[in-house]
Amino acid sequence: MSPTLTRKGAATRQRIVEGAAAEIRERGVAVTTLDDIRARTGTSKSQLFHYFPEGKEELLLAVARFEATQVMAAQQPQLGELDSWDAWGRWRDTVVSHYRERGQYCPLNVLISQLGRATPGAQAVVTELLRGWQNELEAGIRRLRDAGEVSPDLDVERTAAALLAGLQGGVVVMLSTGGIEHLEAALDVGIGNLRASGNRPSKPAPAPEVRRS
Repeated sequence: MSPTLTRKGAATRQRIVEGAAAEIRERGVAVTTLDDIRARTGTSKSQLFHYFPEGKEELLLAVARFEATQVMAAQQPQLGELDSWDAWGRWRDTVVSHYRERGQYCPLNVLISQLGRATPGAQAVVTELLRGWQNELEAGIRRLRDAGEVSPDLDVERTAAALLAGLQGGVVVMLSTGGIEHLEAALDVGIGNLRASGNRPSKPAPAPEVRRS
């Protein structure tokens, strides 16, 4: 970790991180060098190592954290307000709009397909991101359950995990083909199945045991 920074120092460090993130989005993590990042951000070698004394690995970890923050911030406040079907629809539209606009330069692409494989630290950031994302979806499903909108027997964790996995798959297809249709389908079907669960009868209570004398 870098020592406590002045406001100017923190701004410089953040500029390096954001410049590195942009460079990696455009060129890929495998071919992006520290010299590329220095050229893009207008920093000297000594300045770069002042803020990231462990070199590229430490910088990649900072970029992973930055991109993870971007992924979650792009969905707010909708992701934190999943308390009605209209709210779920707004979140769905926010996600689709974000990935349609960002395309292959989205932070999620950098995290999942590149940084997550680059270092153990970055992989841990990706794991933490997905866990936090799923937690938000689980919280939204529990709000629906508490309001009687979905089945009380619904497995909240598995339902949220499936929805998140479908979203991720839709993004991967989008990155491969440029089409947004699979992402839209994953969200629409996932939310549709969630909604349909409210129309299914809950599991009947077990019959009382008959004691035989």
